[in-house]
Amino acid sequence: MDNTRTQDTFSQLSQEKILKIMNMVKNKEVSIEGALHLAQKEVYAEKDPQDLLTGSQFNFSIYKYKHYRWQKRILQIDFNTKTIFNIEKGIIKKQFPFSQVKACEDTERRRFSIVFHGRQDYELEAVSLDDKRKIMYLLSRVIQSNSYKRPAESCSGRPADCDVIHEGLLDLQQNTTEWVKYLVQLREGELTLYCIGLGGKNKTEDPVTNTINLSGGNVSVSKENGCSTFSVQTKEHNYLFRIPFTVQKNRTEDVSKLQNEWVSLIERYCQLCKGASQEGSQGCTSSEADYEDFTVPLNEQKEETLHFGVSSATTSLNKSSSPQPAEGEAAPASPSLPLPISKAEVPPAPPALPQPCSLSPSTKRTKAFHWDVVPCDKIQKSVWGSCDPCKKKIDVSRLCDQFQIQDMAVFSSNEPSVNQHIMLDRKVAHNFNIFLKSFHIKPNELKEKLYIIHEESGGLTDEQITALRRYMPTAKDAERYQSFRGAPSELHVVDQFMLEMCKIPHLSQRLDLLLTVRELPVSMRDLEPLINQKIQASKQLQSSQKFLAVLEYILAIGNHLNEKAGKEKAKGFRLSSLTKLSLLRGKERTFTLLHALVEQIFLHEPDLAKFSQELTEFEAAPDASMKGLSAEVDVLKKELENVIQCRRLIKPKTIKATPQESQFCKELKDLIQKYEGDLSQLSKRCDEMKKLYSNILVKFGEPQDLDSQELFGWISSFISEFRKACAEVMP
Repeated sequence: MDNTRTQDTFSQLSQEKILKIMNMVKNKEVSIEGALHLAQKEVYAEKDPQDLLTGSQFNFSIYKYKHYRWQKRILQIDFNTKTIFNIEKGIIKKQFPFSQVKACEDTERRRFSIVFHGRQDYELEAVSLDDKRKIMYLLSRVIQSNSYKRPAESCSGRPADCDVIHEGLLDLQQNTTEWVKYLVQLREGELTLYCIGLGGKNKTEDPVTNTINLSGGNVSVSKENGCSTFSVQTKEHNYLFRIPFTVQKNRTEDVSKLQNEWVSLIERYCQLCKGASQEGSQGCTSSEADYEDFTVPLNEQKEETLHFGVSSATTSLNKSSSPQPAEGEAAPASPSLPLPISKAEVPPAPPALPQPCSLSPSTKRTKAFHWDVVPCDKIQKSVWGSCDPCKKKIDVSRLCDQFQIQDMAVFSSNEPSVNQHIMLDRKVAHNFNIFLKSFHIKPNELKEKLYIIHEESGGLTDEQITALRRYMPTAKDAERYQSFRGAPSELHVVDQFMLEMCKIPHLSQRLDLLLTVRELPVSMRDLEPLINQKIQASKQLQSSQKFLAVLEYILAIGNHLNEKAGKEKAKGFRLSSLTKLSLLRGKERTFTLLHALVEQIFLHEPDLAKFSQELTEFEAAPDASMKGLSAEVDVLKKELENVIQCRRLIKPKTIKATPQESQFCKELKDLIQKYEGDLSQLSKRCDEMKKLYSNILVKFGEPQDLDSQELFGWISSFISEFRKACAEVMP
């Protein structure tokens, strides 16, 4: 253990906390390493107090599941506007007020879900475990702030903000045989787990945490068999806890008392959160158009189960309710975080379908057509009830020729039997095996491929890199494979690849580096014209004299009407009022205030009717917003910094580097220098864009937090409606 680091950690704690941790070690409740993890947790918790979040804005690169693909997005958590934004290429796709956030579900590896009031859940995947931990922390603060605002908070006995109601050491089951020790803290609205049982892994990192949100209203707790275990059930998972063996050595009554205490307290706050959740969700409705579909067809899930070389019954036990990737895709991977037990049970076997012929082992499989099936109860009353597909003749050979799946011959000769033991977790192995069927690379060739930066030079494809990142071996996986002493050829192909991946130093950083180096130039190339367009639009709006003259006409007309209506005159109006001109109708239903404006302009200054010629950048409705573009540039800076850190980490420490390593480092250094220059120029253009837009807001008296997507949208809409009115007034 690093004595200097230990002293630095403990020196930042109060005497009370140090004494508490030392007593745990004395009572053999935690090991020395576990005590250091606890100390780190206490120090880390003090780094991020709630008040530091006020007025802050956080941008994260994430993947969102849509149309059977994980699509890259920016997740912005903005404590200025108290809003969460979903951004894609500078365009704000969705925005959710903090008040709509109901809960946050921590799922397997890098995945997590945001649960909203009245909207479909967002299933997301972080690009790294560190980002996931930060996002989960920020979302837990959002959820807590929501619970503190509720009237129910004033009930007697409710704790102060972020107070720990109850805490203690518990074992959490990670699979059927393995238990890991956690410090568990119960707060209002959440159960926080701090892992202290990794046996010294990840010593330089912050303690691994996991949060079970109780505020969703769908969490329950129950006692299990015996007096030492209990389970917490969420919408997605079942967490099984156990009183540690060090405590179980005491009297049975003491162990049972601890179990009852945990169960009763968690149950109490689950009920409180459930009542508040039901109260807060009243009146929250949303149409299907407000959110995006995440459902994976059942056909696709069935196909995956059929293609994997393990028993389907065993596989279905581990199948989660979250969408599974299609064939050729990958499921996410991340080390260290606890893997809760899936609540899914073995479904009853479906009724046998008539088969035209039995498939021999040599028969070629075809791609599946993932259609939407009509429910059985609706068949008889529909046209499908009288349909007989057997009467239709089809060219089977033509279909098979076009849509057959090519057999992968790389490992066909060594393909193990169905009953061969697999060291990897069954669920992960299931998805990894599907990916490997389309992966034309042998295990011993993987390391060599990581030294090739570009795909056209023989490197991995972007899809392959993304998949491998999601299947990164966890700390437990690495420990399991490093203890293997047999011949790799005896292992299942899944285990062969995992064994090889565990041997490659800094594999996660290498994969992140390759993907980021490829994505950075594409992202910068996509953002540059969007930023330039916003700069040009701001300059046009700043210099347009005819548009100002049109606004003066509107002000004069509006003041005249309001004065006659008994209202005071205004000195100025918000540009959002431009969209209201066509809503005020005259005596003739087809005549609006916008038509009156056009008449006045043609009567007195007809040349002003061509004001839109000075605002050509507003011809089309704006897509990207300056807020979204700024977030994209901010994330690019972080990604480039990560590339620089990864390069330092994997750079050969000795002079005896192989020619391949030397060439890789040289090429990477040149790319980094080029990207730094390009990103610096892009950042300057982004700063210019924000400064020009800030001046626009001041010029028109608009609030500084108004996004360009709204402001430019109002002007674009006004120009379109003005032209239409001109055509109607002066045909």
